[in-house]
Amino acid sequence: MAQQEISVNIPPTLDPVYSNMIQIAYKDDEFTFMFLHQLPQVNQARAKAIVSITPSHAKNLLGVLTKTVADYEAKFGTIAPKENAGKENVTALSGYS
Repeated sequence: MAQQEISVNIPPTLDPVYSNMIQIAYKDDEFTFMFLHQLPQVNQARAKAIVSITPSHAKNLLGVLTKTVADYEAKFGTIAPKENAGKENVTALSGYS
């Protein structure tokens, strides 16, 4: 399938958000990403955005993110994983309702 260029309209009222944690849930027909922001030294996080996508789109996202990180590392150097990376900032839940 040929790539198509699309025009993206970003409303002026749409504010960017910062997230330093993510919670990922999935069931048979969707993946849901809850982007969270946790302040340092505080045992609480605030949800900043919730995005649900199909499993097919999740697989495409994985491929695009893998390529994008590789491109970034080729340009800026290897991203050193933090100790306990993936254990404290990402939570995966399955079969949620």
